[in-house]
Amino acid sequence: MSSKKVEKLNIYKKYYSLEDYLFKEISNNFKEKHYLTNEEFFAIVIWKSNRSKTKVLKGVEISGKTIKRITEKFEEQNREEKINNLVKISGIHIPIASAILSVCFSNEFTIADYRVAETINKIKNTEIKNPSYSIENYLEYLDICKEIAEKWNLSLRDLDKCLWGYDFYKGKSGLKELVRTLN
Repeated sequence: MSSKKVEKLNIYKKYYSLEDYLFKEISNNFKEKHYLTNEEFFAIVIWKSNRSKTKVLKGVEISGKTIKRITEKFEEQNREEKINNLVKISGIHIPIASAILSVCFSNEFTIADYRVAETINKIKNTEIKNPSYSIENYLEYLDICKEIAEKWNLSLRDLDKCLWGYDFYKGKSGLKELVRTLN
């Protein structure tokens, strides 16, 4: 293969580490342009819930709105309006909406995730409700995540990774429990 072909193929390497691409390149693009392209939007959807991409695509088509039109309105909206306008699109529920907003506004939003909620319940000895069930639950969860991130001097994204990883390892049916009987 010629070096020119290899050079052209190199541009696709960013998709291998999709999370890095989302939170670096797409996030920066949004900050500059103030909207997402179709490809950027669906890269986020696929990263959060690959199985939902076709439903979301149909929902966007049914809405009659373009991705640019949907996402360029974010700057004018408060946090509840941002979430509401996304979940009005068929196929988008709070977890996908929160992922889209987390990429666009990483200091303001975090991803709705039951694993993270479970970890928060353990470390704070509390009983927050699943953030995926309602916008009110998500906003409560978001406020708690912001409080913890500030207290621990972490970004919302790093907090999300730490708490998700904790549940993945130590949570119910986690990795530690899975291998505990092996020698």
